[in-house]
Amino acid sequence: MMKITMDEVAKRAGVSKTTVSRIINGNYSHVNEETKKRVMKVIEELNYRPNAVAKSLKQMKTNVIGIVLSNLQNPFWSQVLEGVEDTCRAQGYNLMICNSNDKSELEVEHIEGLRLKQVDGIIVNPTMKNKEMFHSLVDSGFPIIAINRKIEGVPIDTVVVDNVKGAYLAVEHFIQIGKKSVAIMVYPPSGISPRLERIEGYRQSLARNNLNVNENLIRVIDEERGGAKQEVKKLLSQRERPDAIFSTNNMMTLEILEGIKELGLSVPEDVSLIGYDETVWSQHLNPPLTTVSQPSYKMGELAAGKLIEALKSKQKKQATIDSLEPSLIIRQSCQLKEETGYSKGGV
Repeated sequence: MMKITMDEVAKRAGVSKTTVSRIINGNYSHVNEETKKRVMKVIEELNYRPNAVAKSLKQMKTNVIGIVLSNLQNPFWSQVLEGVEDTCRAQGYNLMICNSNDKSELEVEHIEGLRLKQVDGIIVNPTMKNKEMFHSLVDSGFPIIAINRKIEGVPIDTVVVDNVKGAYLAVEHFIQIGKKSVAIMVYPPSGISPRLERIEGYRQSLARNNLNVNENLIRVIDEERGGAKQEVKKLLSQRERPDAIFSTNNMMTLEILEGIKELGLSVPEDVSLIGYDETVWSQHLNPPLTTVSQPSYKMGELAAGKLIEALKSKQKKQATIDSLEPSLIIRQSCQLKEETGYSKGGV
C-alpha cells in the first residue's frame, strides 16, 4: 500500500505544503474556513497520518527560546534583552532574537520561522494586529508570553509595567512644581496598551488635581523620523504654549529636544520636560533629564522565568498578567516656580 505524504495532501487540496502543515498543527490564523474544510476532507479521504517519527522529532526539546521584539533601536529593549538572556543562560537555554519593526506581517513571519526551527517557546512584544494568530497559538498549547503590551481578549501570560502609574507620576510632578499647562506627546495608540494607558494616567492626574483636560494638548504624532520634532515646534509656536511637556517615548524625547533647540528655546527655562524610560544618556543630557524609569531588566528576567517555568510544568495554568512598578527619577529638566515655595532652579 502506497504511503500517503503531506505533498500528496497538498496537491489534492490545491494548497501549499505549509498550509497543510499549519492545519495539522492547529494553526489556523492565516487559513480561511473553506480551505481548512477542504484540507481536512482530503486528509480524511486519503486517511493521511502524519509521520510518527517526524512528529516525535517535532516534540523534542531544543532548549532554544525565541524572542520577537518591536524595535531594537530603542535602548529600553537592550535592557529587557539582558534580563531575558541572563535568565535563559542560567537555566540552560539559548535565545534567538527577531525584530518585527512593529510590522504585523514580519511578526507572523518571525513566529512561524521560530516554530519551524522548533523553538521550545516564544516571548513577544506584539504588534497588536495578529490577534487570531495568538489565539490559535494559545489554543494549540504552544508556550508563549507577551511582554510590555497586553493583547486584549487573548488568554496569554503577560508581563507589563504599570503605565497608568508611570504617566501619573510624571504629570503629578509637573503639577506639584506649579505647572499649569501640561502637554503629552504620544505615538498613535492604535490599541497599543502602553500608549493608551499613558494617556489615561495623564488624564487621571489632571482630574485628581481639579485641572481640565485640554484635548489640544494631547498630541498624537506620526512615528516617522522627524515627526516629534515638527509637532513640538508647532506646539510651542502657539500663542498660548504649554509650560511643560511629557514625552512618552525615549526616542521621541531626543526629537523633542531638537525641536525646542531649533526654536531657540531652552529646557527648563522656557518649557519643562519629562521623558519615559531611563536610558544611559538621560543623565548626560543638558540639562539632565527627569524620567519615568521602568524596571526593564526585571521585565525580561520575569518573562523568561515564567516561560521556562511553563516549559517545565506540563500542566496548563490560567493566564496571568504580572504588572511591575515604575518610578520617577528627578533631575534638572523641570523648572520650579517661585510661588510654589520651593527654591528657584532645576529639579
